[in-house]
Amino acid sequence: MKKYFSVGEAAKVVHTTSETLRHYDRIGLVKPSKKDEWTNYRYYTEQDIVRLNTVRALQLMDLPLQEIKKVLEYDDLEKIVDFLAQAEKKADEKIAALQYSKSKIQLAKADYEKKLQMRENLHGTFIKDFPERVILLSDTLKTPTLDNLWNYLNHFYDKVTPALKDQFAFEDLAGIYTENGITRLFAACIRYVKINGLKVLPKGKYLCANCTEENREQMLRELIHLAQTKYGVEPTFTVQLIVVSGILQWNYELQVYVDTKEKVNSRI
Repeated sequence: MKKYFSVGEAAKVVHTTSETLRHYDRIGLVKPSKKDEWTNYRYYTEQDIVRLNTVRALQLMDLPLQEIKKVLEYDDLEKIVDFLAQAEKKADEKIAALQYSKSKIQLAKADYEKKLQMRENLHGTFIKDFPERVILLSDTLKTPTLDNLWNYLNHFYDKVTPALKDQFAFEDLAGIYTENGITRLFAACIRYVKINGLKVLPKGKYLCANCTEENREQMLRELIHLAQTKYGVEPTFTVQLIVVSGILQWNYELQVYVDTKEKVNSRI
């Protein structure tokens, strides 16, 4: 027994309106398989639904209804198959073009989001309390790159002599430490013993701000200036934690020590 769909049900299945289906009927593009002679109600079969979906898909290819009607009225099935194959090829090209356009839109959106973040973070300073932290400075690495962040902790384990490796463990984070104009990447120690390159970051209050690579230097200058003018502190070192924000992307949390109540001890 055939399954029939009312005009409203058929319109819902093919994601269009009942009036559109009535228009298709009037121009002879897709006629319902059954029409009640008393009520004039239209009823569509599953085969009609296939034809309706084909028409809707071809319309998305910007083909006029009269051309679609002409194609679907071909007696030669090979011609219909060939036409639909060409339409499929055009659809693939259109999808590829849309995907390319989407990628460009995403890049533009990310750029504007970055600019928005920079604007919002320009004066977004805050105070954080930290416990005492011990870090190990690199002998060679000064700034983060894709290459040195990829195997970041291996660099610091290699810095430790084989006999002491079991006595060291590091947090899964990276950072930049600057003191007396000298900048080095660091790893934060969870477990350690005394060796050259260790530094103690004193516990207490740190003036912080989030930033991107683009506004990092500007934000750091502003943070130091704020520490001097508002907190009366002349910072002797700065910390820039690297905050991973996506695949091969990162931002920073800048930290300037402003807790004058605590004694600063930067060496072990």
